[in-house]
Amino acid sequence: MIKVGILGGGQLGRMLLQSAANYPVQTFVMENDANCPAAHLCHHFTIGDIRNFEDVYNFGKGLDAITIEIESVNEEALERLESEGVRIYPKPAALKIIKNKILQKQFYKENEIPSSEFIITANKLDLNQHIDFLPAAHKIALGGYDGRGVQLIKTKEDLSKAFDAPAILEKLVSIKKEIAVIIAVNDEGENAVYPSVDMVFDNRLNLLEYQISPATLTNKVLWKVEAIALKVVKDLKSSGIFAVELFVDIDDNVFVNETAPRVHNSGHHTIEGNYSSQFDMLWRIILGYPLGSTEVILPAAIVNLLGEAGYAGEVVYEGLQEILQIENVFVHIYGKKETRPGRKMGHITILSKEKQELIHQANRIKQTVKVKSVN
Repeated sequence: MIKVGILGGGQLGRMLLQSAANYPVQTFVMENDANCPAAHLCHHFTIGDIRNFEDVYNFGKGLDAITIEIESVNEEALERLESEGVRIYPKPAALKIIKNKILQKQFYKENEIPSSEFIITANKLDLNQHIDFLPAAHKIALGGYDGRGVQLIKTKEDLSKAFDAPAILEKLVSIKKEIAVIIAVNDEGENAVYPSVDMVFDNRLNLLEYQISPATLTNKVLWKVEAIALKVVKDLKSSGIFAVELFVDIDDNVFVNETAPRVHNSGHHTIEGNYSSQFDMLWRIILGYPLGSTEVILPAAIVNLLGEAGYAGEVVYEGLQEILQIENVFVHIYGKKETRPGRKMGHITILSKEKQELIHQANRIKQTVKVKSVN
């Protein structure tokens, strides 16, 4: 039986393992927390630091393939494992580009992929030379995710919020829509494109609030979105699953925001909403099976369950009883024992033929389901 390792044991690892149960595969997970969401669902669990060379190398050297659920892994260890014959999804060369925001933006520029204008900054003081570039987003080069590592710098009064570390200063775009496209690529270079999704953000937390699939776009804009997303993935020259996030501006120009080289929050609806979910698709790629169907079963919306402000500690979920009475609602709790403000604790998917019904129920779920703590 093929041995496949997952670096990281959070909710993405958990959902990957839920799909892995359908296939002849032996699963291995490494994470530094024995109580992480994925720990009890794999065949073999290893305590270790995914950023440490020795931990990653020792974990991977007996495996047939490795995938990741977060970018902040030790790619030097993955490069060595790849040179020794372990298949890595995504390839370490693609991961190296994507995990560093500076390299990622340079990659877009070099490959003539439309992306907003940017300046590289070495530290906070550098921004004083670029006041005329504002308003802009300051994005830390390494380590940012889920809204962390991004600061909006609209005027010089905001400069104190900037990062005192290598980063990019990215020109703000007049955004009409934020779109995500999930693309699967197998080892033969064949691809499967999921229908694009509309993403609605909580600007306070800079986190995805809810999303709707398929996105409502004109054919012309949809063609641009898919063509640009495909170019990103083809130029990365790697098999795996990729989530390309894009902006559509008020003039219907399309810009790449960023890319994730893994299963992604913007693809969670595919579990119920598409014939082959993003998680099922990644196993098909790793195990060498034919790519699955990305066709929509029913339009879907997702609401992220985030820890309520003012609550931290052992988690309690309010409102699930009421929400589960709604037709075509599916609850995914991630198994995290502790909540804190803004922490992703789960998601809820709604299916309906009617877009207005999806929006209505997404808002109802947001008002009804609350993630709080015991005390």
